Amino acid sequence: MDHVDVLIIGAGLSGIGAAHYIQERMPGKTYAILEARAALGGTWDLFRYPGVRSDSDLSTFSYEFRPWRHTASIAPARLILDYLRETASEEGIEQHIHYSHRVTDLAWSTAEACWTATVEHGAGGQTTSVRASWVFCASGYYRYDEGYSPVLPGADEFRGRFVHPQAWPEGLDYTDKNVVVIGSGATAMTIVPAIAGATRHVTLLQRTPTYVLRLPSVDAYAVRMRARHGDQRGHELARRRSIRRQRIIWTMSQRHPRVMRRFIRWVNRRSLPSGYPVDVHFNPPYNPWDQRLCLAPDGDLFHALRDGAASIVTDRIRTFTTTGVLLESGREIPADIVITATGLNIQLFGGIRMTVDGEPVVPRDHVVYRGMMLDHVPNFAFAIGYTNATWTLKIGLLCEYFTRLLDHLDENGWAVCRPELPAGGVTRRPLLDFGAGYVQRSLDVLPRQGDREPWITSVNYYDDVKRFRRAPVQDGSLRFERAHTARETPGGHASAASS
Repeated sequence: MDHVDVLIIGAGLSGIGAAHYIQERMPGKTYAILEARAALGGTWDLFRYPGVRSDSDLSTFSYEFRPWRHTASIAPARLILDYLRETASEEGIEQHIHYSHRVTDLAWSTAEACWTATVEHGAGGQTTSVRASWVFCASGYYRYDEGYSPVLPGADEFRGRFVHPQAWPEGLDYTDKNVVVIGSGATAMTIVPAIAGATRHVTLLQRTPTYVLRLPSVDAYAVRMRARHGDQRGHELARRRSIRRQRIIWTMSQRHPRVMRRFIRWVNRRSLPSGYPVDVHFNPPYNPWDQRLCLAPDGDLFHALRDGAASIVTDRIRTFTTTGVLLESGREIPADIVITATGLNIQLFGGIRMTVDGEPVVPRDHVVYRGMMLDHVPNFAFAIGYTNATWTLKIGLLCEYFTRLLDHLDENGWAVCRPELPAGGVTRRPLLDFGAGYVQRSLDVLPRQGDREPWITSVNYYDDVKRFRRAPVQDGSLRFERAHTARETPGGHASAASS
């Protein structure tokens, strides 16, 4: 593995998807996947907390090229992990994965027209280097080694146990314990109903409510379509329907937020006992889809609340005591275990240090091209999915475009491609227009997006289909060069090219 055409970093959902498209559409290309952990699967192998599952339907969260065959549509992590393992094994992708190989540095050389990756591997922390014509970073955008833990007043006084979901300890016994789950995102909404039957009582403590939608865990339409039309065709039909449904919900939330707010609260009221304080615990101060909606498959959260096994408290923490949590209202919640489902830390490109001809690449100083490349950084692509729809929908389109781009280079004899901002630049905006805490905490370290195409990071799947599948690769913003070329003109017209 001294040199490969494409070096893929990360063997999760995005990395395995990228490998599929490369070997299917460009079988002559060599590639390798470097995975820092000892197993494939990324998120789905990392998280071990009770009830861990998808927060999107598997008709769209699965790959377009490989049908999801289970009846579960909102699926547990073990089924998703099995699906990824089967995909990697049956397509011959796994033989290209190098486990426990962590990329620490990437260095681009214009003279050699390639990247050199510094890789740590082995128990002794040995290092080696791999050269690659292209790098495709599929490491996601959050830190795998730690989650976000805010400062909790009086935490040192608490005699119980703190647990962060991202570092869930094996064999944690919460049987007949009082458990407090701090948070109001998807992780908290998953853990509470998953442990409610075993604990003495579990309390969801939230500072700010979130929107929660009840959704069937089994997509009856998808099951019928697969039975009637076969796996692949049925998968296509169910996927198309789910994409349309997601888009309708998001569009309605943007155009008619009051209507969507009333609708969601109406659904919540119908799922809870008469007189339940929905306006206290399910009434966010922001509009639907300003932050991601949470799902309650088959209404599991509402069942736990209705049965009395779980409760929600909306308040602020004054301090921890030796036996629980004292709130600003004066109420104290007893706790033996506190689960801090307080979110993620973003770490772009897995924390890899990058240089181009010796100059450090600082992501926040760059603008993102088509949501997948950085201006003036050659032969480097990355995968970030949608925040307002299923992650994989965007990843599939990015991977398709990536192979189109590589094919365009090969057809024209070019070796290097880099996006270049137009004369006068663009108006820079935050990369992710999203109100989630983990995004807002990291805006100052993320690259930016522009105010016009192709520098806008689109959140519309239908628009992206046109951009990535149908639009010409050369849009006037890419500079193409042949190897060892000293000077090139923008737009792909070489002035003194040699191969």
